[in-house]
Amino acid sequence: MTNQDTIFGKIIRREIPADIVYEDDLALAFKDVQPQAPIHILVIPKKPIVKLADAEESDRDLLGHLLLTAKRVAQEAGLTNGYRVVINTNSDGGQSVYHLHLHILGGRQMTWPPG
Repeated sequence: MTNQDTIFGKIIRREIPADIVYEDDLALAFKDVQPQAPIHILVIPKKPIVKLADAEESDRDLLGHLLLTAKRVAQEAGLTNGYRVVINTNSDGGQSVYHLHLHILGGRQMTWPPG
């Protein structure tokens, strides 16, 4: 099974609906269906990368694009007081969908340490 067979692959292919807030040729951003903050948006690459640990040197530009997309989406969501960007990797890191994704969390004070 490739990560294109995950729920995120199905969202990219429009096989299941999502509340999409941003899209370009490389990335897609949509509201999380189980939000952990008042604003919780996921940014995913359209290229199949299972997890951050699988990213390669050739993914450098894409990874930078994902962070800049997170910045843009956070600004468009009005997160002027700040936000957190999280990438979970593998089970100990809390990854539950094996398609690389960035969580943008905001709209409340974040605590430290996280979970």
